[in-house]
Amino acid sequence: MKLEFREAGLTDAELLIEIYNASFRDDYIRYGECPAYGKTAEMMRQSILDSRKFVILCSEKPVGCISCRSLQKGIYEVGCLCVIPAFQGKGIGTAAVEFAKAYFADWRIFTLVTPADKTENIRFYTEKCGFRIQSEETDGTVKLVRFILER
Repeated sequence: MKLEFREAGLTDAELLIEIYNASFRDDYIRYGECPAYGKTAEMMRQSILDSRKFVILCSEKPVGCISCRSLQKGIYEVGCLCVIPAFQGKGIGTAAVEFAKAYFADWRIFTLVTPADKTENIRFYTEKCGFRIQSEETDGTVKLVRFILER
């Protein structure tokens, strides 16, 4: 399995919508809302302008995305890490976090949020990636946990 990461451009908006929708459909059904699901092309293009997005390619096939934005010097928010369901559980998400740590070489802190009841996400971020839970918050009706990874 050959993994590559390529920076997304504005022309990737439709591709990213497909990846996000495939990855977050279950969350949308589960919670009745999901900020990453159902984006319009205009919304995705704005998101590409706001955050660095990288398409994850597995043997040249687009299978996921990781996006990060700088909050301040050395502090980055992972806005999205998604892998389409058929490719989950193969180490792609862990490789994406390692890619982000290498790409943003000045990082001191990475932070991100995920739904509090998604035990598989909590286990992934804490056990596979070394994050720890920092706090809890709410977005709409969804309870979230905020993770932090410090160097």
